[in-house]
Amino acid sequence: MILKNYRTLIVLTFAQCFGQTAAPILVLLGGIVGAQIAPSIDWATLPIAIQIVGIASATIPASYLMSKVGRKAGFLTGSALGVIAALMAALAVNRESFVLFCIASFMMGNYIAFLQQFRFAVAESVPIEQVAKCLSVLMLAGIVAAMLGPEVARRLSVIAELPNYVGSFLGMAALLTMSFLILLVFYRNAATKLEDHDSAVRPMGQVFRQPGLILAIVSAATAYSVMSLVMTATPLSMHEMDRHSLDETTWVIQSHILAMYVPSFFSGYLISWFGVIRIIQAGFVFMVVSVLIGWGQPEFIHYWGSLVFLGIGWNFLFLGGTTLLTQSYRSSERFKVQAVNDFLVFGLQAVGSLSAGVLLARIGWNGVMAFALPLLLLSVPVIYFVSRSMDSPASSLATDQ
Repeated sequence: MILKNYRTLIVLTFAQCFGQTAAPILVLLGGIVGAQIAPSIDWATLPIAIQIVGIASATIPASYLMSKVGRKAGFLTGSALGVIAALMAALAVNRESFVLFCIASFMMGNYIAFLQQFRFAVAESVPIEQVAKCLSVLMLAGIVAAMLGPEVARRLSVIAELPNYVGSFLGMAALLTMSFLILLVFYRNAATKLEDHDSAVRPMGQVFRQPGLILAIVSAATAYSVMSLVMTATPLSMHEMDRHSLDETTWVIQSHILAMYVPSFFSGYLISWFGVIRIIQAGFVFMVVSVLIGWGQPEFIHYWGSLVFLGIGWNFLFLGGTTLLTQSYRSSERFKVQAVNDFLVFGLQAVGSLSAGVLLARIGWNGVMAFALPLLLLSVPVIYFVSRSMDSPASSLATDQ
């Protein structure tokens, strides 16, 4: 019975354990490889930024494709694209082609846009009161990905007769192939019930004027833009500028990604107990603390502490925002709203990532920290006024909407 009721959640969680390794591997190695093969150090983090541009550019096509051919066909298409991108990245490093590496990074972003649809497939497969808890379970796959991806990349970074890091991307291709096979064999499209009163599609202007939906988008956009800005800059700042070892840099990135997903053991329950608004507010506070810890002349412990608090803040903001999002649209509206949300969120994430390399090269680490503060402060009035406009009983989880 459990397998039947939660089959989609179980299958997608296992598939995400392998599929989600693409992001931490590129975060760890994108700036390092970029610094070695880019024409200028200013362009070192461009591959990571281009990956996020790839996510933003594929959000609407991914959602549209799945609305036409179903989730399974869409997930398999995206996974195949990810495998090809990983192999292309290995070839780019082997040939020291920065342009080809950027193209591969863009395609990895396209793949991750499909991967982001996992959370919506899970939300559609369970009762509304179970959405927050099931999404937190799905996010636990990030723990496995955080440990597995960078570890595979590190262990395969040096292979005899191959340039450094070629093996890392071949390892990524193998991991994404595992995700593809899990989806191919075990995933089934789940029929989504359209209730009579949900059959009509409302004007999009009416949908996006909902306070809950506004707060959902702002929370997720803040989470991703600030997280991407700081996380993109960290490996290059640590390894290339401050001369920390690859092992130390790997540990900081792994710790950060663990901090992004370990709170999922309890954050779904926290939403049920304290309400989604309180969790979003707590996520904002964790993000501010992250910037304060990282400010100055950071040593290893400062990088580590800043990235850990950054990860926890991301978890609370993103899970809270996604929970509100999935309860702000009708079933017949879901693909359009999901596409617009992800386009806005990952478009702003791309801004954060694109800014990281330039800020780091021109101003240094504190320039990155200084740029993060306005991104955070811009969300304050939205969180405050939208929170006040939402009725307290409904805002606690919106399960009675």
